[in-house]
Amino acid sequence: MRPWRERLHEIIFEAETPAGKAFDVALLVCIVGSVVTVLLDSVSSIRAQYGPILRALEWIVTILFTVEYVLRLATVGRPLRYSLSFFGIVDLLAIVPTYLSVLIPGAQSLIVIRALRLLRIFRVLKLGHFVGEARMLREAMQASMRKITVFLGTVVTIVLIVGSLMYLVEGEASGFTSIPQGMYWAIVTLTTVGYGDIAPQTVVGKLLASVVMILGYGIIAVPTGIVTVELAQVRRAPITTEACPDCGVGGHDSDADFCKYCGARI
Repeated sequence: MRPWRERLHEIIFEAETPAGKAFDVALLVCIVGSVVTVLLDSVSSIRAQYGPILRALEWIVTILFTVEYVLRLATVGRPLRYSLSFFGIVDLLAIVPTYLSVLIPGAQSLIVIRALRLLRIFRVLKLGHFVGEARMLREAMQASMRKITVFLGTVVTIVLIVGSLMYLVEGEASGFTSIPQGMYWAIVTLTTVGYGDIAPQTVVGKLLASVVMILGYGIIAVPTGIVTVELAQVRRAPITTEACPDCGVGGHDSDADFCKYCGARI
């Protein structure tokens, strides 16, 4: 007879068995239900009529998620490593807001973070190729981080210079009451959002605004190109949805015998 931890691990972390799949499907239903509950609770008319019922449901789901989180930590070989993994942090954040709402009213609105747990649907439905694509995107973003950091530094410098020029050219009469206000306008204009709450009135100001608008179209394409190039260079490898029994992390290569995160046999 297998140890209880091994049996629970198979049910909680794997979706290959009927019990494991049933557990994951029930978990996904609870996640969707809890998010819908929070959304409904934010509507004043619904909250006034069904507030106590919605809060009771919220606490029931939170207690269930708390038990599930404890069981996840109890069934992996390295609880600390799992708790610091992406899904481990998401699992913790899914239960904290409800308890925090006891001290800080309104904190339960952060429960929508539970929607991140729906990412497990790719494992439940055995959509391993989606997990692989997510890994490729993550690796491409990591490889692009330095280039994007330099790019954002350049954008911030442009915003600072343009904001200062607009403050100098337009002044308080046109709503540019300070350099930060001018920087706000530069950000809105550079990103092509264009709220229109502040607008230049002078000829020089309008000319500068035109340059910034045209520049905005070019700037939007830069980070897209950087990430696209890195995506083309990321190695494509088949991914399995199996979770490591030691750290609970998934996303391993299909031919892997050992976990690439903790080294345990999978």
